[in-house]
Amino acid sequence: MGGRLALPSLMNAEIYSEWLRRQGLSVVRTASSCWHSQVCRVYQAFPYHQLIEPSADEIQELTRGHGALALRYSLPPGAAKGAPCYHVVYTGREYGLENLSSWARKNVRRGLRNTNVQTISLERYVREGWALRIDTLARQKRVLQESEKDWKRTYNAISDLPGFEIWAAETHGKLAATIVIFRFDDWYYMVYQQCHSDYLRDHAPNALSFRVTEELVQRPGVRGIFYGMQSLDAPASVDEFKFRMGYEARPVRQCVELHPWLGPFVNRTSYGLVRAIARSSPQQYWPAKAAGMFRVFLAGTSSNSIQSRSSQEVSGAATPAEKAACAGNE
Repeated sequence: MGGRLALPSLMNAEIYSEWLRRQGLSVVRTASSCWHSQVCRVYQAFPYHQLIEPSADEIQELTRGHGALALRYSLPPGAAKGAPCYHVVYTGREYGLENLSSWARKNVRRGLRNTNVQTISLERYVREGWALRIDTLARQKRVLQESEKDWKRTYNAISDLPGFEIWAAETHGKLAATIVIFRFDDWYYMVYQQCHSDYLRDHAPNALSFRVTEELVQRPGVRGIFYGMQSLDAPASVDEFKFRMGYEARPVRQCVELHPWLGPFVNRTSYGLVRAIARSSPQQYWPAKAAGMFRVFLAGTSSNSIQSRSSQEVSGAATPAEKAACAGNE
């Protein structure tokens, strides 16, 4: 699955857009970026690694023309608005055990001894990957949002789309960990990684992440690997694994724009209410996401105590890797 050469930008964006459309999402292209819908009419800008500054006309086109209630996108770190955030990336030209800490090297070596890392077919991923999906979300205390049928439909939708690959770490013939990747111009995206708890002691995620990263940086024309953006609701520990594997926190500013009719209702009081709902109903998806959106919106538009508190929360409680990235830069 997927080729090694970069595709033209428009073609690449269209391939990814087609996958999103097949999932039932709305996709809109504006002057600065592409956007796809999420739950509750929230639109996320993509390609995700790009830093944009959409014009007022674009924002109005999306909110008034396409009915978006909120927009989420990443700005350059020196932008005047938005909240401090990071993208998890690797942009080195080489990658090996020497790039890792002693802790990571030890676990990677163990993982490589215990597992076999290779690409697998989409058919096998769809057939065996659901068990890993359920286990991964439960371990991270995150809410399962789709049925097995919907999950399989999501990944079966890439069957005839170029640019996707699926890698896995196997133990005794069973899937221990998997990762879906996509080539977006001169970047590779780690679309989704998962591991079953039964194989954490085998260090399957370490072996998988290491081998895939090692392979991708050697491919021609690769500028970087995008391992995700800071989540609105996941615990900061979710990204610790990536930092230990040599990835860096690239400083950006995250911006949330709200529909003009919605903006006046988002304030410290409504934020506190939604956050309380999220804490009391952790099994619900939307309160945690809404609290995160409100937090970033307020942090980017005011100088009150919400902003100070948000800067700490949105910075992911400042991991050592992130602190280093901001200072000089699983």
